[in-house]
Amino acid sequence: MTSTGEFRNYIDGQFVEAASTFDSIDPSTGTTWAKMPAASAADVDRAVAAAHRALHSGPWAAMTATARGKLLVRLGDLVVANADRLAELETRDTGKIIRETRAQIAYVGDYYRYYGGLADKHEGSFVPIDKADMEVTIRPEPIGVVAAVVPWNSQLFLSAVKLGPALAAGCTVVLKASEDGPAPLLAFAELVHEAGFPAGSVNILTGFGHDCGHRLTSHPLIARVAFTGGPATARQIVRNTAENLASTTLELGGKSPVVVFADADLDSAANAVVAGIFAATGQSCVAGSRLLVERSVKDEFLARLKHKAEAIRIGDPQDPETEMGPLATSRQREWIEKTVAESLTSGGRLVTGGKRPEGKADGFYYAPTIIEASDQNLACVREELFGPVLSALAFDSEAEALSLANDTRFGLASGVFTTNLAKAHRMARGIHAGVVWINTYRAVSPLVPFGGYGQSGLGREGGMDAIRDYTRSKSVWIRTSDDPIPDPFVMR
Repeated sequence: MTSTGEFRNYIDGQFVEAASTFDSIDPSTGTTWAKMPAASAADVDRAVAAAHRALHSGPWAAMTATARGKLLVRLGDLVVANADRLAELETRDTGKIIRETRAQIAYVGDYYRYYGGLADKHEGSFVPIDKADMEVTIRPEPIGVVAAVVPWNSQLFLSAVKLGPALAAGCTVVLKASEDGPAPLLAFAELVHEAGFPAGSVNILTGFGHDCGHRLTSHPLIARVAFTGGPATARQIVRNTAENLASTTLELGGKSPVVVFADADLDSAANAVVAGIFAATGQSCVAGSRLLVERSVKDEFLARLKHKAEAIRIGDPQDPETEMGPLATSRQREWIEKTVAESLTSGGRLVTGGKRPEGKADGFYYAPTIIEASDQNLACVREELFGPVLSALAFDSEAEALSLANDTRFGLASGVFTTNLAKAHRMARGIHAGVVWINTYRAVSPLVPFGGYGQSGLGREGGMDAIRDYTRSKSVWIRTSDDPIPDPFVMR
């Protein structure tokens, strides 16, 4: 599997050179480590044309659902077998620590196995029609060529929740990896090839939004766009799909609240909060970046968090002992620094962090940061920072906690910590978010749907019903009478 040097796009079953390349930066050093292919609009056209051919003719079009499922299971096995190597590439290209990439990628195999098992379980139906001489069946058929667009963070996982159901449904896919850290997905293409997917059924490339991304999402042969990323890009994609009327799934940002009541197990809650915001250096759409803590335990709880945050080992992401690595890009760190400075000027109190860690002059490091917010209007509370910054606000009642939790334009995930079961149920019912974790955080499974409310997106990924999003129904009417159809112009 490729580890250094130049990477290539995967189009129509072949690894191909792009017309141009760009440098990929190692976030832990700030230096170039590899060349990546910059797919042009012409490259996108080739990939989409290959996917369209595969959809309508050739081995993929003729393949049974059971055979598709076996390919997906095989792919899942290959991902697990190559998890260490994929993890090394993801850590090198994105700065995500090796202990996280290894664990997450090994679990990605379960997603392909799950959808491989579902491929021949997605059934049509027989309609007991109200006409005596008719039988009607409903056939689910693949919706068409899918454009899957994923960000750099957790990219193998975010690809699996798109590729798995799309391929199980019989669609073909053009997958665009982010230009920030595409190495693991370009290497993953080798596993797709090894698994035996027919040429054109899966195409993987990377490039920039203005040519590659725009052409892909607006292409006339694209029937569906599955996107994970930020709201600004999502709005552009929606505008692009006005050209092809493609259906969309949009999994966007988050500003997820974590509500800690005084009756919670505070040490357990503190561990979950730390994991929820500082794991992956806070670069997760479900990062629990808004802490809402009951006022009577606020000082005690913030002290626990401060102690845990300052004990986090920051260092080389390839070192298994490292607990937090760098941010993925320098521009992300600049955005965080600007927003934190604005928040502190506007009344926030710095509990810990708020700076680049000492001894880390190279790379895009930023210290675990906690800001006690004076109100909900601080920038650190309102904006998704996509970094290791936690804002904390106090509340005095359950009603206030719920109001604060819902006071956001996002609605992806949330957490509630309490030992009161009735209170937990009330909060789960009242929070406006696609995921509510009770006394836990960041748990996922291929069996469970995932998605958000508001500006956190449209649609759901994961779970059994995801396959339906990649199909359209065909109604088949069969007349069972042997009598000739009456002449419609003879009146009786």
